[in-house]
Amino acid sequence: MSHQLSSIDHRRNISAVIFDCDGVMFDSRQANINFYNHLLARYDLPPMSEEQMDYVHMNTAEKSVRYVFEGTPFTEEAQTYRLQMDYTPFIKDMVIEPGLKELLEHLRPRVGLAVATNRSNTIGDVLDQNSLSGFFDIVISSLDVENPKPHPESIHKILDFFNLNPNQAVYIGDSPIDLETAEAAGVHFIAYGNGKLRAPLKAASMADVEKVLAEIELQPTRRHKEK
Repeated sequence: MSHQLSSIDHRRNISAVIFDCDGVMFDSRQANINFYNHLLARYDLPPMSEEQMDYVHMNTAEKSVRYVFEGTPFTEEAQTYRLQMDYTPFIKDMVIEPGLKELLEHLRPRVGLAVATNRSNTIGDVLDQNSLSGFFDIVISSLDVENPKPHPESIHKILDFFNLNPNQAVYIGDSPIDLETAEAAGVHFIAYGNGKLRAPLKAASMADVEKVLAEIELQPTRRHKEK
């Protein structure tokens, strides 16, 4: 299915807001550090470097394990172990973004809400334990796609679910991978809490997000030719 707008399609009202998880809905850096350092310690390996910490914050668990275990004989065993682990102890280290629930409550009656994340089998527990599951119409993790972010497949699945054109959806992310995903999918993008991203629309807090959404509604309609 093509997700390009036709040249005669003038709809631009935002009908879906898509959230990344880590770095947007939660400050989860410490939780990620604790999780992967726990894996490494199981095999008597040293804790992650700063570069490794940055990598695991943005990428899938499968890619992250391969990255932090590169050059060791434990990669496959660690992959199996992390799928069997109980992630619950690490959820307490995730800090929910101030104002998130208030924003979701405000948006919920007016637009569809979704999550597109490179988390895998942990996203359900994270949302459940923070009483967020009921807000979202659809949650796409790395397990729900053949091609995780930055491939646009997760966004395409969400657009299909809501039966929307890209121009009617916004993706809120904090990393270059999120920006690349949004650009590939053709949706609007809000850079959250990361002023270094080369994105024209930025939000420093959840309170800013609704203001930026209003700005998007006022933008001229983008026109795309069908492929």
